[in-house]
Amino acid sequence: MSPVHARGTARLRPAFAAGLAVALLGAAASFAGSAQAAGARAAAAPPAAVPASDRDFDLPRILTPREQAAVRDAWLAKRLDTVVPMLMKREGIDLWLLVAREYMEDPVLRTMLPATWMSARRRTVLMFFDPGDGRPVERLAIARYPVGDAFPAAWNPDEQPDQWARIAQLVAERDPRKIAINRSKVFALADGMTDTETDALLAALGERFGPRIVSGERLALGWLETRIPEEMAVYPTISRIANAIIAEGFSEKVITPGVTTTADVQWWYRQRIAQLGLVPWFHPTVALQRAGGETKSATAMFAARRTEEVIQPGDLLHVDLGIVYLGLATDTQNMAYVLRPGETDAPAGLKAGLADANRLQDLLMKNYTAGESGCSLQQRTRKEALALGLKPNIYSHAVGYHGHGAGPWVGMWDDQDACPPPGEYEVQPNTVWAIELNAERAVPEWGGKNVRFMLEEIAFFDGRKVEFLDGRLTRFHLVPRP
Repeated sequence: MSPVHARGTARLRPAFAAGLAVALLGAAASFAGSAQAAGARAAAAPPAAVPASDRDFDLPRILTPREQAAVRDAWLAKRLDTVVPMLMKREGIDLWLLVAREYMEDPVLRTMLPATWMSARRRTVLMFFDPGDGRPVERLAIARYPVGDAFPAAWNPDEQPDQWARIAQLVAERDPRKIAINRSKVFALADGMTDTETDALLAALGERFGPRIVSGERLALGWLETRIPEEMAVYPTISRIANAIIAEGFSEKVITPGVTTTADVQWWYRQRIAQLGLVPWFHPTVALQRAGGETKSATAMFAARRTEEVIQPGDLLHVDLGIVYLGLATDTQNMAYVLRPGETDAPAGLKAGLADANRLQDLLMKNYTAGESGCSLQQRTRKEALALGLKPNIYSHAVGYHGHGAGPWVGMWDDQDACPPPGEYEVQPNTVWAIELNAERAVPEWGGKNVRFMLEEIAFFDGRKVEFLDGRLTRFHLVPRP
């Protein structure tokens, strides 16, 4: 079956090409110059025909690097104008400093660089100042160069050779009540300010302003996790690309039972991602379960290094794959069944197990509530699932600029009763999630063996409801496809 038919109907399924065209045309309007405009016009055209061998896999058109840069810079401009002021007001911060050195970038600062900047330059310092009274948030780059169009340079080394002294001068002129820097004991993505830079900043600010420094953890998390409408017009397409790649790998095009190994499929995924000009944020993993074999522990299924096994008829396959495109990540897990001679579908017991995992997805998604902690969300859903006779394991997480993105942990796969510190952070609206979980079920056709059905799908939470971006797997990929 085609990947479109293998996946359940999406509740959030915008016209991908149309949504992408709108976003790209918006990007073109944000950039001057005929070259950028021409690139955006080309990118906004209907998706080009794909090779005949790939048509079954419904792969959208991949933009060129130049087209991607125009889109990303337009998104960045909109985000800086809207997301940052909202967060600074929400958290009561009037000055936010981000400091990074070349090749040692703060994770937040890195996402604020223009698309053509591959790294910070020497020491790059970004300053946001909210003067209050509804006035715009001021943006400055205390660096040798402007940082794109959004951050004008506010330091001339010929006039003041000491960069830290210039930072202190700019802070003093604004006299902020709270100065946020990215320091966090809980979230690595919000802990981008190194000890070296912190010590230098404290020395420069002195006794007057040093005590005003506070953690920018919630600013950093909010920036990374919050998605704007322009991004969400395109995110379903990014999810569709990942799903198309998975479907192609889980087909007779790649897998020959009795010959192909799980490692062969993993490396095929790596090669395919590279061919498309995309970036994996982790090495794809492929594992299998089979009748007659031992029930694999969760640790074995999640192990970074798995035993290479030859794929055989009757095997149940699992893939975990994540790509980054237009600066946004996916994190997806699907399952496939390798048909035995004479079979046209998976055994009923396996299909029932997949239905259990889908039911668990439904329970979790209906429970999403803005302001609730990740721990509470996971425990509440798990209690409901157990009462229904399911065997649940829930470990979902945010996704966005990073595959394991900023936001609360919704459970831990290796300890379902724990509430780790990242799980105490609240679920926020306008965030994208990897609905990641598994359900176990005894399969009669496999002698009553417990089988683990592992799924992960990308979904959007608008503050009221959660909706999948590109449907979900409700029927196994079949190898070969009937």
